[in-house]
Amino acid sequence: MCSNIWGELGVGSRSFFITSNLPGSWMVKLGSDGRGRGGGSRSNVGDHHHQGSSSIVVMANLVNDVVANLPVWDGTLKQTVQQLASQDTGSLIQQLGSTAISSFTELPNGERWKIVSGSAFGWFYLTARPGVLKGALDSYVLAPLQFLVDGALGRRNWKRTDFLVDERLGEGSFGTVYAGFVLPRKLATDQDDDEFGRRGRRIEEYNDYKSFDKVILKKVKVGVQGADECGEMEEWFNYRMCRAAPDTCAKYLGSFRADATRGQFTQGGKWLVWKYEGDSTLLDFMKQRNFPENLEMPLFGRTLKSKDQLQRHSLIIKQIMRQIISSLNKMHATGIVHRDVKPSNLVVTNKGKLKFIDFGAATDLRVGKNFVPERGMLDPDYCPPELYVLPEETPNPPPAPVAAALSPFIWQFNSPDLFDMYSAGVILLQMACSGLRTPIGLQLFKKEIAEVGYDLNKWRGITKVRTNFEVLDLDGGAGWNLVTKLICERGLLRRGRLSAAAALRHPYFLLGGDQAASVLSKLTLSR
Repeated sequence: MCSNIWGELGVGSRSFFITSNLPGSWMVKLGSDGRGRGGGSRSNVGDHHHQGSSSIVVMANLVNDVVANLPVWDGTLKQTVQQLASQDTGSLIQQLGSTAISSFTELPNGERWKIVSGSAFGWFYLTARPGVLKGALDSYVLAPLQFLVDGALGRRNWKRTDFLVDERLGEGSFGTVYAGFVLPRKLATDQDDDEFGRRGRRIEEYNDYKSFDKVILKKVKVGVQGADECGEMEEWFNYRMCRAAPDTCAKYLGSFRADATRGQFTQGGKWLVWKYEGDSTLLDFMKQRNFPENLEMPLFGRTLKSKDQLQRHSLIIKQIMRQIISSLNKMHATGIVHRDVKPSNLVVTNKGKLKFIDFGAATDLRVGKNFVPERGMLDPDYCPPELYVLPEETPNPPPAPVAAALSPFIWQFNSPDLFDMYSAGVILLQMACSGLRTPIGLQLFKKEIAEVGYDLNKWRGITKVRTNFEVLDLDGGAGWNLVTKLICERGLLRRGRLSAAAALRHPYFLLGGDQAASVLSKLTLSR
């Protein structure tokens, strides 16, 4: 007995069924008895050959039935289709393959080279950064699928009463960040009736509050010019990053608008929600006097065995930079440039992973999202000398499909990802030199480096900032060599600065001491 997959399809005056012996169907998983079972997985690999034969016969019969009802149907075409339906899989594939090869070999040499070169160029074009092929898959398959999944999980219909706002963690130009909790459904429904006088309940006043899921809440400021637009952009980019590179950013759970003014909520105000993975940023750790030793346990789960303090510091900083640049490499591979890379936008999770936050200034140059020529939000302490991610004469982006088609050329000729790499170089220099971790030291560095034409070797000889380059000078100066290739100008061809992929191949990372320490720590913890 066969199970119906797609149901009855009417063609002309006839109707037919597609049965469940289709191979590897995403719609029905075959059981050992041949009956169809609803599901979303493929059938067993061992059955593919047998099922593949029957499936091609079924599909050939399907084509035969469909075409038979077309007005242009004639005897020759009918005979051809019937011949295909009567052949088994092996002979059919062999015949098609030999026909294609013979047709190709019969072509003149010039025609063959045109086909080969055209195919090679087409593949390069579709797969080159920022990825036209992957972008189309993301836009037309993954994004709608994410919308459906989030809707089924209730992430697209959050309400104000679903959350309890706890302590404030920080504040920026366009938003304020809080720790918070997701209330169980029954408590969320009754929250408005559970107020103590003129204040909301504190988390400790709920029974079993320790079992509540903790989240990070960001309130988009109301009445601040550009804040709502920035909030919309941040939401779009968080959804995009969760699909394209989920391990590089905090897990985004959705958003809501407050339906009333109460406590921290303002009616109509937008709130963004992330899963709680930690509330301390890299900047918080860098402000402490025992940096980078204060990140030794979070990153490695243990105290490193090296007795040399300088070597330990070097391994910790190297592991931080490896995570930052690896995340940037994945981000840039999707066409996204963060444009606001700095320690305060890197959260250190409870599992020792650095993740990017605050995508309000990001731009997706695959489709031109959040890109306006001669305009962009940036931090003057970390931005590169070119100031703009693309040349100032770049026109406004065309409609998204056109922008996507042109994006490989824009990316190859302008290398916009190098904008973020300058900022990554400043972070490395800060971590290695304690004198640059203060606002005054960083501003003095910005002034001095501009005076010497962004030549870090010249800056090292004239700086008045209290610095110590011992960490960067280890291993033959590999760290110093890397930072000089990140903190520099772009040059006439808009190159001259290492990309994230090139930086990961630099000797500074290839020595791999931090990776070995990380692996050893995981093995120790697993025991």
